[in-house]
Amino acid sequence: MKAIVNVSLKAGVLDSQGKAVHHALDSLHFDGVNDVRVGKQIVLKLDTDDKTKAMTDVTKMCEDLLANTVIEDYEIELV
Repeated sequence: MKAIVNVSLKAGVLDSQGKAVHHALDSLHFDGVNDVRVGKQIVLKLDTDDKTKAMTDVTKMCEDLLANTVIEDYEIELV
């Protein structure tokens, strides 16, 4: 089983990297981009077919290491 974890800054947390990308897109004349938020994606290959165990384990990984839950949110997708 594969777990895909998407981590992004919480709403209201300044995303300086996103602002830099937005500015660069503007300078390259890409119109119509209102905001940019930059995050990270972590792909884990798991040795289980038990979705409940996988979700429990990956949630613990996120809480302990993969995301800074003070300033970041995360979403887990199991495939």
